[in-house]
Amino acid sequence: MRFIDKIKEKLSGLVEALSRYPLTVTFLVAATVINAIAIHQEVDYTSYLLTFLVGAFLGICFQAGWERFSDRTSIRLAAMALCLVLTLGYFLIDRQHSSTSMETWIRTSVALFALLIAYIWVPVVKSEVNFNQSFMVAFKAFFNALLFSGVLFIGSTLIITAIDLLLFSVSDKLYLDSLNIVGMLFAPIYFLSLIPIYPGAQDKNRPPEKLVYEREKLERSWQCPKFLEVLVSYIVIPLLTVYTVILIIYIIGNITGNFWTDNRLEPMLVSFAIAVIVIYILASSLENKLAGWFRSIFPKVLVPIVLFQIVASILQIQEIGITYGRYYVILFGFFAAVSSVLMSFMPIRKNGIIAALLIGFSLFSILPPVDAFTISRANQVGRLTAALTENKMLENDQIKPNGLLPEGDKKIISDAINYLAMMEYTKGLPYLDKDFDVYDDFYDVFGFYRYEENPYRQDSLYLSLNQQSAIDISDYEIFLVVNFYSQDQNQDPIISTFESEGKVYTLKWDKTLSPGRLILSDETDSELIGIDMKAVFDRFDTTQGDNYQVSKNFLSADQATFTQANDEAVISLIAMFLGIDKSGTQPYYSGDFYVLVQIR
Repeated sequence: MRFIDKIKEKLSGLVEALSRYPLTVTFLVAATVINAIAIHQEVDYTSYLLTFLVGAFLGICFQAGWERFSDRTSIRLAAMALCLVLTLGYFLIDRQHSSTSMETWIRTSVALFALLIAYIWVPVVKSEVNFNQSFMVAFKAFFNALLFSGVLFIGSTLIITAIDLLLFSVSDKLYLDSLNIVGMLFAPIYFLSLIPIYPGAQDKNRPPEKLVYEREKLERSWQCPKFLEVLVSYIVIPLLTVYTVILIIYIIGNITGNFWTDNRLEPMLVSFAIAVIVIYILASSLENKLAGWFRSIFPKVLVPIVLFQIVASILQIQEIGITYGRYYVILFGFFAAVSSVLMSFMPIRKNGIIAALLIGFSLFSILPPVDAFTISRANQVGRLTAALTENKMLENDQIKPNGLLPEGDKKIISDAINYLAMMEYTKGLPYLDKDFDVYDDFYDVFGFYRYEENPYRQDSLYLSLNQQSAIDISDYEIFLVVNFYSQDQNQDPIISTFESEGKVYTLKWDKTLSPGRLILSDETDSELIGIDMKAVFDRFDTTQGDNYQVSKNFLSADQATFTQANDEAVISLIAMFLGIDKSGTQPYYSGDFYVLVQIR
């Protein structure tokens, strides 16, 4: 009977969520339908999907605000009308673009995140319930919804698979349909069903027994499960303590050197700050010594670490300029610094101020003219224009190719173009054609190959031959296709044996010295000519040991050719594909070559 009562309670919660959030449920249904259409028609309906998601998030925020501050139906209807107007406004703004750009995705994601935080914070503004309790409610609801949705999706997947294997063939898109329904519709509605009604203006109109029931449900919702308390207090906090000690030791040991330029440390510091803030809010609902120790010590430890991170991030702007990612890292650093100071001195009941700050910083980052995208675009265009002007490559809004630039200026131009192309900003530059393609046109426009930053810190190069490029073989006798792999010691040393003017010649590998040599020998096994393969790869390697990979797309045959000659023979290697990977202790060289041989 208890199990049946639980099922009834869950179902009644779902029904209540439908009536409590009618506008949000409507938008979620619309999002699910448009997603289903996109799955089966393979048409891009991203603009509609984002619009419906914005409407759904606005719906829960307005509902939360109405429940907290008003009991009038007319106010609720007005809030729903405002939600519809704002959603329509978003749609009209987004429809001005032919496609959904990365900027739109990021702006929308940040806005949705701010709305989610507002949904957690608004119900407890000036309330007897504090933000820590509301956060705990949402935290538990999220993972409950994630668990139930995961189980439901796995179950539906198994059923579809069983039907497909045992009964009749079904479309593979049914799996996506299942994920769409569970993830887009069931999961958020189930999450909302787990959010209780907070104390608000409508309490005076509710029967006493209803108020008692709602208070009991609310108290159960914010109570921390024993499992979570043990996890946070006795596992996460000790692990975070050890992690903090390692960070501090590293910072102290490298504060005069690598700390300020080590890009690997930045995401670690940001992750650390996020973890401290989240665990602090969760620990604010716990009553044990470890949680109390964490609340009293870690905010004070966080302050100097975040300040160091801000300074390091600002210094790195001089190298790559301002990007939206760098903007958000620095902005989050300021938020974390202010929050850690507040956490160090204000009572835990006032943690709602942190939520308000987070909402404010989020809106600051997406509203022009101080948003991440306006500032980063202006900065990158300025860096590009300055580099072109200083090297006398820009004249009357026309770019003059110049391959003799200093490597530093090449990187500045490449970085700026990479970013502007990724964000679809190149069409607005007067000195670039509207159909400029960073992959196909970069060399022709600027006169050198594009440097592309490698996020994995692997110094690497990849080259491809333009398959339409004509190759002149009139001066050669032999044409071969050869594959080379520097670390393949089992590669057959004999590549080919051929005859010329009655004599037999052999082309072979010698892997005695790394990475290897290509040798042409006569019938007495005397070497006529040898090519050091490292010299071949060095011919194309312009990474010069820094954290950049050079992208050379579709080289012509002349550009991809390495030739070596002596009095005995001539060998030309034309690289069809060539790769250099310096991430390991020893560089790894690989390539596919056309090999042309002439006997003299």
